[in-house]
Amino acid sequence: MNESQAIASLGALAHQKRLQIVRHLVTVGNEGDTAGSIGTAVDAAPSKVTFHISTLERAGLVSSERVSRQIIYRIKFEQIGFLLKYVMDDCCQYDPTVLVCCGVKNDDKCC
Repeated sequence: MNESQAIASLGALAHQKRLQIVRHLVTVGNEGDTAGSIGTAVDAAPSKVTFHISTLERAGLVSSERVSRQIIYRIKFEQIGFLLKYVMDDCCQYDPTVLVCCGVKNDDKCC
């Protein structure tokens, strides 16, 4: 991940509903979810969900797949991992204080 990608990803996450959508998609895992179900989970209309998901897709954090008449949205775990690694490597330089907040013990690296 480079700086531009990190900025796009962090910018996409910098909205309450989009962060809620990402958190929901993480919990449902690779199975993914529809806009209607996501909307129920985050208290948003499906049209608002698709609007926010398009931002997350452009940032590379979410993918979509048409299955019959529905679109299934999935979190891209690898991209989330790349973002966290970028922040830890390039921004925090594995500072011990940050690692403790992440639940990492001793000299273990979290990413």
